[in-house]
Amino acid sequence: MGSNEVSAEALMICAPIRSQCVEQILKEMHEAKAQGADVVEVSLDHITNFHPHNDLQTILTNKLLPILFSYRPKWEGGLYEGDENIRLEALQLAMELGADFIDIELKAASSCLKTMMEYKKKHSNHGKIIVSSYVDGVTPPKSELLKLVTLMKATGADIIKLVTNAQDITEIERIFSILPYSQVPLIAYSVGDRGLISQVLCPKFGGFFVYGSLDGNPIPGMPSLETLREAYKLEHVNEDTKVFGLISKPVGHSKGPLLHNPTFRHANFNGMYVPMFVDDLKEFFSTYTSPDFAGYSVGFPYKEKVLTFCDEVHPLAQSIGAVNTIVRRSIDGKLVGYNTDCEGAITAIEDALIEHGCNDGGACLSSPLAGRLFVLVGAGGAGRALGFGAKSRGARVVIFDIDFDRAKSLASAVFGEALHYKDLANFQPEKGAILANATPIGMHPNIADIISVSEETLEDYELVFDAVYTPRKTRLLKAAEAVGAITVSGVEMFLRQARGQFNLFTGLQAPDQFMREIVLSKF
Repeated sequence: MGSNEVSAEALMICAPIRSQCVEQILKEMHEAKAQGADVVEVSLDHITNFHPHNDLQTILTNKLLPILFSYRPKWEGGLYEGDENIRLEALQLAMELGADFIDIELKAASSCLKTMMEYKKKHSNHGKIIVSSYVDGVTPPKSELLKLVTLMKATGADIIKLVTNAQDITEIERIFSILPYSQVPLIAYSVGDRGLISQVLCPKFGGFFVYGSLDGNPIPGMPSLETLREAYKLEHVNEDTKVFGLISKPVGHSKGPLLHNPTFRHANFNGMYVPMFVDDLKEFFSTYTSPDFAGYSVGFPYKEKVLTFCDEVHPLAQSIGAVNTIVRRSIDGKLVGYNTDCEGAITAIEDALIEHGCNDGGACLSSPLAGRLFVLVGAGGAGRALGFGAKSRGARVVIFDIDFDRAKSLASAVFGEALHYKDLANFQPEKGAILANATPIGMHPNIADIISVSEETLEDYELVFDAVYTPRKTRLLKAAEAVGAITVSGVEMFLRQARGQFNLFTGLQAPDQFMREIVLSKF
């Protein structure tokens, strides 16, 4: 896309380049193009020993994509600490040499923008001037953000840019609310882990740029170019797109978007699934009340706490005391909670036992779990789903949890036994028992961690299940496999519960084989 095609409707994917030398900038520009970027933003303040004329000339002569140049001073979150006139002269030079975009801070615009505009008019320069403002700290109310947008627009800029640093995901709603009011193209997003949805949902609300990081160079709160290309495909997003998301803390491990978004597209359903880093459930649900936010997956540590915020809870989820799926009912906007973890996990374990010929009870029993000892580690949301599922199949449940009171509570509910977590290492199971980890121990990035079970006792378990799905094969599963146990990855549970979620989110039947192929290739 050429720079003379800029319009409010022309969404562009921009890759930030913050390298310290020109050679690396050119290399990363090549990578950005290969990874699907439409434009790159080159941060001149990151270049060591920057020589404006030579360096800008070299970059622009060898450019493969339209370039946005920024030269951020320290007072606006950048690295430049030198003479202000020299900084602004460098940006003026970038425009004269053929930059597609240059970024000027609102605080500096009054001293240089008139000269730049006159140059553009006199020389028929097609470069676009962006006037930007970075808001540190808590995002101001919508009324103040609109005043800031008005000030930037009054400069005569071709494009305006507003960047915040959200301390809570609820602040992003203020950004979404101002996007429709801008009469010039507006780039608006928040940095940091809680700001991710400001990037991937901006096409729905009228944003102009979406930023994506180069693969292998992650930036907090910014999707990678690969994720934008493979999972989100923003060209399919419009104002009618329904938003679904994972409510969790943290959310960086989530692979939900890699599964749900392609499945939505496969089924011709206009939906978008995004990770949502949530700190406060009450604030979150009181902020995102629009029908546009149509449903949620619920992850750690909120599966039990979220019941309070559901208007209705399905009987199975109510009995388990944990919700992993919420749907906003279209007829009245009420939030209805469900649990798809239970059947997802238990059927994965049952099918593995049957596949390996371990249905000891034969045809007269409905489940290969009937009568078996089911050793459960973790009594949180996932643990409760597993505990109730095992009980419903006739298993005898023993529960370990670092919070003994929580273990006792679940044991009472499933007529099982609670034991102290410290006793797990020496616990001697009977032959043919099932071991299930329902804690986040071993989850990326802490992949070296493992629950306190000894290698000797692992040999006595017929099957070992781990609810963790990143990585697919955890340290626990590797150890169990090494001693000959059947292993079931959390990926299988994830797939099965996700199929249930898809049915609830869309009212359609999940395409089982399509979803399984994605999981096998991407997870």
